Amino acid sequence: MGLAIDRETFEPEEYERFSRRLNESLEALRQVLARPGFGAGPRTIGAELELFLVDAAGFPLPVNRQVLDQTKDPRVTVEIDRFNLEVNLRPAPLTGRPFTAMRAEFESALAEVRRAAATQGARVAVTGILPTLREADLGRGAMTGMARYRALSASIRRLRQEPFRVVIHGEDPLTLEWDDVSLEGANTSLQYHLRVDLADFARMYNAAQLATAPVLAVSSNSPFLLGRRLWDETRVALFRQAVDDRGEAQSGVPHHGRVTFGRGWVRQGPWELFAEAVALHAPLLPVLGSESPLERVAAGGLPRLDELRLHQGTVWSWNRAIYDPSGEGHVRIELRALPAGPTVVDMLANGALLLGLTLGLSDEVESLLPGLPFMCARGNFLRAAKEGLDAVLLWPERTAPSPRPVPAVELVERLLPVARRGLVSAGVVAEEADALLSVIEARVRARCTGARWQRKMLARLEAHMPRQDALAALLERYMAHAASGRPVHEWPLD
Repeated sequence: MGLAIDRETFEPEEYERFSRRLNESLEALRQVLARPGFGAGPRTIGAELELFLVDAAGFPLPVNRQVLDQTKDPRVTVEIDRFNLEVNLRPAPLTGRPFTAMRAEFESALAEVRRAAATQGARVAVTGILPTLREADLGRGAMTGMARYRALSASIRRLRQEPFRVVIHGEDPLTLEWDDVSLEGANTSLQYHLRVDLADFARMYNAAQLATAPVLAVSSNSPFLLGRRLWDETRVALFRQAVDDRGEAQSGVPHHGRVTFGRGWVRQGPWELFAEAVALHAPLLPVLGSESPLERVAAGGLPRLDELRLHQGTVWSWNRAIYDPSGEGHVRIELRALPAGPTVVDMLANGALLLGLTLGLSDEVESLLPGLPFMCARGNFLRAAKEGLDAVLLWPERTAPSPRPVPAVELVERLLPVARRGLVSAGVVAEEADALLSVIEARVRARCTGARWQRKMLARLEAHMPRQDALAALLERYMAHAASGRPVHEWPLD
């Protein structure tokens, strides 16, 4: 989040000062973005991967800070709950064989985390939601002992004025009340970053919004939560409710959720997304930096915009605009919808499809969007998360009627050449693009995502053991198959 946070509570005047600084930062950002050539440069990609630490029996092991103490790798950091870690891969150019380089980064970072975790009796599980997670593993005591997480939880509860309420429908519906944001630690994701030129941002962002649903449908890996069978990508339903600052007491006031797919197609560029976040969402962490952004801009410098970046980090758009002041500065799109796991090759294939479609669809997105109202794109995202490969998605057509319903499996197959074109036109070696997209093609033909494999395995195991034992046995098989490196569609059901 940038700025150091060393307190859990704040005074009303601190929120007022922070709000004024946010408005100053928006004006500073507007001026910076208007500078000729700002952010111009080669396209790059990066990634963040969140992980679970588990014990010998496969249950969450809350030792993330102890594990962090055992490594000097700067790519590794803690996350919100004590059984979570995150690895941040170094950005690299999106030319040549970027996914080969990223694979080496993934594997070296995971190897280092596994080494450090072993010193604490922990293992590493890479999956969207840990199947063995129990209510007793969560709660205030589960949160990483850092002021920023406690402050975040306290600020959201201050706005809600009541416990969090989670309701998710599925084969085993879940209704839950919770007092803090530790439920968010049940989710682990894979987030890709794509640096784009400012002139291309709106087209690229809208293309990413359009691409997210079909990619999520074929990448789902989170079918269980607290022993219940729910959505294929239950993270989407849980995240929205786990950090929702809207309480019933405010139901009569228009109030938008902080976890959002968005409210419309982007018309101009990243500024409108930052402005929307400031306009619609109250500050949660009103910590001021030492820099005056307008003075910095007036002096011809590049402002850090620490407060605006901090605030943007507390509005969880599934595709998020990022302003980065490092070097000469740039903007990028953070693609946040994908789950962690099952294997490195699966995650690279998911990224190749999503990045390739973002690039490939951007060339035609302006002609496609009139045929797809934004509410249909949002509906696609939710259907993909809930139903996975069984989802039927609405897709824009150039001739009426538009949009038209298309089964997700058919749509993904139709879009594979678009993704290939996007990658190759960006400079990715065709052989590398083909190898990763062939993993997606085989997964679709096998009708086997991580979520589907887990559902089928649970059904087999539960036929002769209790649910909790079956989930533990499932996780052991999942981790063993993941260690083999084979993509999930090749995993046996043994």
